[in-house]
Amino acid sequence: MSPLEVAADRLSRLVARARSAALVGRTGGRPAPLVEVAGLLLVILLFSRLHAAAGKDVAAATANALALQSIERAVHLDIALRANQWLTEHPALIQPAVYYYRLYYLAIIGVLVWVFVRHADVYVKVRRTLVAMAVLVLPVFWALPMSPPRFALPGVVDIIAGHDILGGHASREIENGQNLYSAMPSMHVGWSLWCAYAVWYALRGSHPRLALLSWIFPLGMAAVVLITGNHYVLDIAGSATLLVVSIAVASAWGHLAERRRARD
Repeated sequence: MSPLEVAADRLSRLVARARSAALVGRTGGRPAPLVEVAGLLLVILLFSRLHAAAGKDVAAATANALALQSIERAVHLDIALRANQWLTEHPALIQPAVYYYRLYYLAIIGVLVWVFVRHADVYVKVRRTLVAMAVLVLPVFWALPMSPPRFALPGVVDIIAGHDILGGHASREIENGQNLYSAMPSMHVGWSLWCAYAVWYALRGSHPRLALLSWIFPLGMAAVVLITGNHYVLDIAGSATLLVVSIAVASAWGHLAERRRARD
């Protein structure tokens, strides 16, 4: 074969390998990248559509918020108003809080890509947990619409509306496409908890101390959603419960998948 033919043959084999890796997947438990991206995009689309359509009964959402406020007062967890007032008294912290609230999606994408590339052995488990969270939370949004403190708690300042990094028009466009009465549980905290869990799960064996640092991220988000008037303490507790249940569902999902493979 001529040098040109050899080079063409090598290029052809490289292209074939790349196509195989993208569509079929690799060893080590890593799914096929293109199939994985398509599946996750479908989950995101369905979740967004169903979330936007979930319980929009303003009267019910307000009544549920008032009931939750009563419960928090009874157990001395009614700190949402004081937390929001604290932020308004420290204006230098407002913009960092808004950035933290708005840009957390970058952390979700970053964690997904990092685990996929560097920790293929745990990727499927944490991705299943993410999907389980998206599926399990939707019935809660439908059954329990909840007004956030910025709508239902007198005295709370809507920090995000007043200082949004996206600008007023863009912010309104986003809110028009979202369900504003789904405060229970807080998915800002929920997705942040998933990020921490994914990093912790990937690093717990090799770097246990470093793995524990990942939980700082959802703790920061919990503080941010409180001080910006977007959630109550019990919304955050609901997020933690959602993660625990989703981990259990993902584990059961994995056991069923292993049994199916064993039968085949």
